[in-house]
Amino acid sequence: MITYLCLGSNLGERLNNISETIRLLSRYGKIIKASAVYETEPVGGIAQPLFLNSVLAYDFPSSPFELLSHIHKIENHLGRIRGERFGPRTIDIDILFFGELIIDSPALKIPHPELIKRLFVLTPLMEIAPSLLHPLEGSSIKDIYNNIYENNYYCKRYADPHL
Repeated sequence: MITYLCLGSNLGERLNNISETIRLLSRYGKIIKASAVYETEPVGGIAQPLFLNSVLAYDFPSSPFELLSHIHKIENHLGRIRGERFGPRTIDIDILFFGELIIDSPALKIPHPELIKRLFVLTPLMEIAPSLLHPLEGSSIKDIYNNIYENNYYCKRYADPHL
């Protein structure tokens, strides 16, 4: 199933954390496409370093809950400590879309409920999948992106993908 993941890191060797996450995800599925890496401001009002973010198109052969289990293993392996909400982290992996599935459970919400408000997600997603339709919004990523682009959010291209 084609899924889209957002990767974010603002602690340690940020670019290495993104690269290592991509390598580890490759054990469980196939990376189809990766956006460039973007440097972005953190959200949530907590003083912390800037993030690096990237979005992947990823072919995963099993369920979204199995993917979530693999994601938690990768995050733990890379030293993520689940503490303060919106706090700094070595790696954060969010499932944005899982095919056209809509899931609303306590453990998992797909599409990711915040993605339509976040340029640090929409900018790299727009790069690799501008015509992707959001199943709840009924709009393409390009249209959603264009509707919020006027925000003065810091999001600049940092590095090209190295797959």
